[in-house]
Amino acid sequence: MSWIYLKNHKPIFYADDNRTLLETLEDNKVESYSECRNGYCGTCRIKLVNGEVSYPDEPLSHVESDECLPCCCYPVGDVEVNIE
Repeated sequence: MSWIYLKNHKPIFYADDNRTLLETLEDNKVESYSECRNGYCGTCRIKLVNGEVSYPDEPLSHVESDECLPCCCYPVGDVEVNIE
């Protein structure tokens, strides 16, 4: 269990380890652009300001150390992300 922090949004309690970061954001009415479900890997890319995420499978798209792909990652402890 952990917290997801976003600019201009109340913190989100992350309690379900089976939900990706993107699913959790969507569940909490946070708009985050994504075309991943339509085959465009990397479109959901957001800034990972603080914290760590894990990927059960290696993402198809390249990810910098200060980025994450919320469609396929899971928070490891508290994370802070910036969705532009």
